[in-house]
Amino acid sequence: MKKNIQGLDINYLQYGEGKDVLLLHGWGQNIAMMKPLGDNLCNNYRITIIDFPGFGESSEPPEPWTIEKYSKLLEDLVSELGIKKPILVGHSFGGRVAFHYAARHSIEKLVIFASPCIRIQESLPLSVRVLKALKKIPGLNNLGEFMKNYIGSRDYKAASPIMRQTLVEVVNEDLSKFAREIEEPTLLIWGENDTEEPVSEAKELEKIMIDAALIVLPGTHYAYLENLPRVTTILQEFFKEEKEKGE
Repeated sequence: MKKNIQGLDINYLQYGEGKDVLLLHGWGQNIAMMKPLGDNLCNNYRITIIDFPGFGESSEPPEPWTIEKYSKLLEDLVSELGIKKPILVGHSFGGRVAFHYAARHSIEKLVIFASPCIRIQESLPLSVRVLKALKKIPGLNNLGEFMKNYIGSRDYKAASPIMRQTLVEVVNEDLSKFAREIEEPTLLIWGENDTEEPVSEAKELEKIMIDAALIVLPGTHYAYLENLPRVTTILQEFFKEEKEKGE
């Protein structure tokens, strides 16, 4: 499905019934990387997954974008879809957008997978480094093949000048001030072997947030996929907690 937002065609997927859960993918990815999680939650929640502008089947921004512009796009899309006070779940780049959005809008809860407030660009593309790491971990060959299909070669091998400049903009932006302002319960889920965003950074993030808890799981930058059944259970309990408080 697509919606025209700010003159851009935004591709999204919406399914399931219940409280709204909005899933935000990482850089160079698309809907497919968050769909396994959505498929595990859709029996109890209405799942919305989007392709950010410049990724998947969504239009590319007309100029280099900042996190603020991605957050404003998300705001407009949420309004267009009639979503009220969603649970936000973001991985890496998607988590950075979620920090900005959650600090400025009403949400139910926030879940962050491997997404620090301060991002420093590395010499190798994230997709290449993660795939190399996966090959070294026993039992994760299938996940590595899955990621090869959905971590966007479009963005790392043939990125447009606009998206290359967008990458520079978003990875160097300090979002700690937004994280400090978020009052809603926040769950931080990290892989203990994440070399892209080390657990030490997650611990610092936990300290500066008002109501955050850190869970460290086996795995890499994609620990949420590597531990999908366990992460699903954790999220269901986290979401249910809020329901029970509201009853």
